[in-house]
Amino acid sequence: MEEQRQRRPGGRSARVRAAVHQAVTGLVAERGYGNFTVADVAASAGVADTSVYRRWGTLEALLMDVAITWLTTQSPIPDTGTLDGDLRAYAANVARDLAGPDGPAVLRLVIALSSAGPDGVQARDAFLAERSRQLQAMLDRARDRGEHPPEGLDILDHVLAPMYIRVLFGAGPPTPEYADTLVDRLVLVAGA
Repeated sequence: MEEQRQRRPGGRSARVRAAVHQAVTGLVAERGYGNFTVADVAASAGVADTSVYRRWGTLEALLMDVAITWLTTQSPIPDTGTLDGDLRAYAANVARDLAGPDGPAVLRLVIALSSAGPDGVQARDAFLAERSRQLQAMLDRARDRGEHPPEGLDILDHVLAPMYIRVLFGAGPPTPEYADTLVDRLVLVAGA
């Protein structure tokens, strides 16, 4: 009797996906958005371009997948028991992720997608919707504990946006200490 081959969760498909995602962030960092093709991604990832087309269909769909996957696998929503603790842990995670090797490339990618037609706008909106969903989950949990959280846009304005600007304009990587001072400012503004 011939042994059946068992599929491992994540197996080759996960390796291909990870290699393609890494190739995209590398190419965005090296060349910038719009300066590479699916063939370039495939060559950098060491896969056939037909594999990329079969899985994602278009370069824009691939780029959107890279951005959303990065966001959902980075900066997990902490649950420290208090909103203050959650905000500080979340901000430190975002700072760490943005300072990492893929953070600046993914952030530039999302901004570039904003001007890449309807598919790009959809990718940007999906990225922002996921970030908003993350923040809202943290704020809802705080409300359920009886705390009085700020609005999600306040977190974006006072914590996330300054870190994004720092990365985009090359003003240095955001550090956990910097993120902590941003949360302090938010707490002051929200308390007022």
